[in-house]
Amino acid sequence: MAVHIFNLRNVPEDEADDIRQLLETNRIEYYETPAGRWGMSAPGLWVTDDTQRDRAKELLARYQEERALRARQQYAEQLASGQHRSLWDSIKAQPLRFTGVLLAIVFVVYVSLTPFLNLIAG
Repeated sequence: MAVHIFNLRNVPEDEADDIRQLLETNRIEYYETPAGRWGMSAPGLWVTDDTQRDRAKELLARYQEERALRARQQYAEQLASGQHRSLWDSIKAQPLRFTGVLLAIVFVVYVSLTPFLNLIAG
């Protein structure tokens, strides 16, 4: 019986490619289910042989640990070299966009809370 081993929803394409390659390199038979036409179903990787499930999960866990370690190292290098973009850097790069988003948030909060505040005051 097929076993779901990895959810591909919101996974970067390079990571999905790495995992496919990892499974193929280790000769683990798998198949992939797409998200579907409207993205409603769950995209994922499935092991076709139930006996390979534990081995596949172990390989995936090891890969995830290595990927997390690489991401942390890359983040530390960016911080050390001053290349890491902070929130303030993003605001300075696009001040009109930030102002527009902030105004939209304030408007939604106002529209959402006004009926309740009127009930309390009235």
